[in-house]
Amino acid sequence: MTESDGKKQLLHLVFGGELESLDDVQFRDLKDLDIVGIYPDYATALTAWKAKAQSTVDNAHMRYFIVHMHRLLDPESKSAQ
Repeated sequence: MTESDGKKQLLHLVFGGELESLDDVQFRDLKDLDIVGIYPDYATALTAWKAKAQSTVDNAHMRYFIVHMHRLLDPESKSAQ
């Protein structure tokens, strides 16, 4: 599983939603989760995360996250990001 430039894909998921409280990661409504996308590396995911987080800065309960999917798919791997 490699990209055309020879780099290994390190998939990252960016998603977010409105939290019930600021003290915990419990979403108000799972049906309203915003799945931003799946990205081939951390840098690209971080760019998408920043854009979504900045666009919702007025809502303190809205949070976006980056999930390192490659770590879930291959937990034995020593990939840094």
